[in-house]
Amino acid sequence: MQAANSSLNAPHARIAIIGAGFGGLAMAIRLLESNIQDFIILEKASEIGGTWRENQYPGAACDVQSHLYSLSFSPKTDWSKRYAEAPEIYQYMQTLTTQHQLQSYIRFNTEVSSARYLENKCIWELKLNQTEILTAQFVIFASGPLHVPQIPYIAGIEKFTGKVFHSSQWDHNYDLNNKNVASIGTGGSAIQYIPEIAEKVKQLYVLQRTAAWVIPRDERRYLPIEKRLFDRFDWFRKIHRARLYWTNESRVVPIMKPQVMKYAQKLAEAYIRHQVKDPATAEKLVPNYIMGCKRILVSNKYYPSFNRKNVELVTDDILELTEDSIITQDGKKRAIDCLIYGTGFVTDPRIYLKSFSCTGLNHVELTEAWKKNGAESYYGISTKGFPNLFQLLGPNTVLGHNSVIFMIESQVNYILQLIEMTQKTQSQAIVVKADTQDQFNQHLQSQFTNTIWQSGCVSWYQQEDGKNFSLWPTYTWKYWLKTRKVNPADYRFLNSKQDSQAIN
Repeated sequence: MQAANSSLNAPHARIAIIGAGFGGLAMAIRLLESNIQDFIILEKASEIGGTWRENQYPGAACDVQSHLYSLSFSPKTDWSKRYAEAPEIYQYMQTLTTQHQLQSYIRFNTEVSSARYLENKCIWELKLNQTEILTAQFVIFASGPLHVPQIPYIAGIEKFTGKVFHSSQWDHNYDLNNKNVASIGTGGSAIQYIPEIAEKVKQLYVLQRTAAWVIPRDERRYLPIEKRLFDRFDWFRKIHRARLYWTNESRVVPIMKPQVMKYAQKLAEAYIRHQVKDPATAEKLVPNYIMGCKRILVSNKYYPSFNRKNVELVTDDILELTEDSIITQDGKKRAIDCLIYGTGFVTDPRIYLKSFSCTGLNHVELTEAWKKNGAESYYGISTKGFPNLFQLLGPNTVLGHNSVIFMIESQVNYILQLIEMTQKTQSQAIVVKADTQDQFNQHLQSQFTNTIWQSGCVSWYQQEDGKNFSLWPTYTWKYWLKTRKVNPADYRFLNSKQDSQAIN
């Protein structure tokens, strides 16, 4: 049993992890396995879970297979079905916390409002809950890229007297039965909750700005004998996991070769027209961009929802809200009791860090450093000018075809090596070289050329100028190979007596 973590009540910790979602928990578990106990997890909420704590809307589920959306070094063998729903994923995360006794390392209700690197001491100063100060040698961002709700402004919203909430802030106490509801957005969350609430509400208006490609998925439940085999024979579970991984990995081929995707797109179009009975509605649900340019969604229930008499697809832009209605550009007025934002999350790091100041060397603020070329780092982990600051699922490490847990595990392993390397060299800080990061990003961006992601559509993967700052542009096994072992030549090692100007 691990001893209680004294860092919870101390003004200094060797390692501060920001966020107790999948990334933060994975980092903590691996630190303990490396016999490193001087760390603290700072969590702004009162519970662990990250996106799976906050996204508890009806029908919430993962679009990556259960056995792949779990930690390889701390697996769950009794997943109920091929694609787990949010409550089961959340329970798995709670089990991880208990099994590895992480509670004593987590400080809840603690929001980091700023981080400042003290060059003369080679440590980070974190301001907690606006007043308290904690210092740490290493800081690890594990807050995730999708946690700030995207809530667009609608004219007249202040006049609307009905119920309003975002999908990630679902009000389970509000009774949707026999209500007229307007749902804005057709992204990953909306296509999951729309079929669930359609069965309850009196009338549902689905306001679509851009159609999404939605493909079916295998909803099969695992048989009891399969669960027993997974539990008894680890090799059996690993083979199953490997098969899922390589099946997903094959999906990157049509993404990198748009000419191949055109054949899959024809099948997807036929699927829509087969699922939706009304030809006019089906036509509106067919996206006008190449499949894969935006995130491909998975659901067996979404398209059939539009066969219900109480569901209407609205493609006209919203003009305004009144006290009890929503008005579209065609002048049509629809009475509603409830408005649900299924509009996703703020994704540009320069925006989602707007309330969080992070200052590195030479008093440079992170959002300022990213202002010229957009969010950039080295393998989404290290950023030039910010010693001992590491990130999980940083720029260009989110995926459009496979499990981000695979990426997180690669990053955790890499960060452990950086921490160990600092100790072995008797240094106090480590920072990626500026030219190393710049060359890496030039090559990375060149890999987007002629891919589907650059085929002309606008997606949350991109910043305003069209640069893709979110996705890893090729196979994940290549990422694993590149991050499997740290190259010391990519980094500079610092201590408090060095002139920090030398790193640039």
